[in-house]
Amino acid sequence: MKEIENKKDVAHLVHTFYDKVRKDEVLGPIFNGIIHDWDAHLGTLTDFWETQLFLKRTYEGNPILAHQKMDDEMNGTITPEHFGRWMNLWFETLDQLFTGERAWIAKNRAQKMSTMFYIKIFEHRQGQKS
Repeated sequence: MKEIENKKDVAHLVHTFYDKVRKDEVLGPIFNGIIHDWDAHLGTLTDFWETQLFLKRTYEGNPILAHQKMDDEMNGTITPEHFGRWMNLWFETLDQLFTGERAWIAKNRAQKMSTMFYIKIFEHRQGQKS
């Protein structure tokens, strides 16, 4: 195993991980039903994680809005269990491919973001009820 050293490593992580997500019995139908251009999406996610792990500004977007929109498309059915399943696959993929500080950072940031994203989804749902 090696450390995450560059964008090529990040792309390998993202592609390997989302191969698992797409095949997952719970997450697969959600992601495959919403994402129609996987090549573009994987490029965006690679940029996102490169930004997170190397502090390069290659990602431009709003992941909170993207997750709120996904929940809207799923009629408000995204649960903490979905995020937990995503996290388990993320950790599994990182442990399978990489070691070192950036792998730890990828796990830590994903944990923090998953909590924040779900809170923002919940707040968005509450705002729609008003």
